[in-house]
Amino acid sequence: MAGRTTRSGRAEGTRETILTVAERMFAEHGVFAVSNRQVSEAAGQGNNAAVGYHFGTKNDLLRAIVRKHARRIDELRQAMLAETGDSENVRDWVACLVRPSTDHLAELDSPTWFARFATQVMTDPVLREIMIDETFGPPVQQTLDGLNRCLPDLPLPVRIERGEMARHLLMHMLAERERALAGNTQTTASTWPEYASGLIDAITGIWLAPVTPGTSHGRS
Repeated sequence: MAGRTTRSGRAEGTRETILTVAERMFAEHGVFAVSNRQVSEAAGQGNNAAVGYHFGTKNDLLRAIVRKHARRIDELRQAMLAETGDSENVRDWVACLVRPSTDHLAELDSPTWFARFATQVMTDPVLREIMIDETFGPPVQQTLDGLNRCLPDLPLPVRIERGEMARHLLMHMLAERERALAGNTQTTASTWPEYASGLIDAITGIWLAPVTPGTSHGRS
């Protein structure tokens, strides 16, 4: 029993090392520029097939990285939702979209890589399904439902369009700040919570902006 426990602990440690190294390499060099073999070597594994042994395909490895972070972000979002209750304030719901990610990044040791990694995965037409599968759960749906209740008069095409704008702004701005921190360059905010406040302001503005009359999706 002790031997099996030791082997299990060793295997779990190897998995965590591979996950960390892979996330960093994908963030810094690009998902498609890094092979499983390179990840295994960088993780100090004598067996170049270590990634395949512990995770399977590269897509399985990508999914494991997303899942590792998504669990904690979901926990943070659920706590915020409990505090938000039945708010009718758009900004409260936008905060539920933004702060779980920024709070999670703030919890991690610096430098972090997940924001840059996630942006790459989400912008690929095939890999984005991995991100959606692992992150779009009940807490996100509850947040979007709360946001939509605050915007009953916003036409559906505008709602869809602004949702895409908000998602792109959130993901790319998180990646930009993460990149700046990793490179020790000056950033516009001293902390992740402060940065989140600016993002929440901007995304709230997107949702509350007037709709131009006479456009294909505006009201005349």
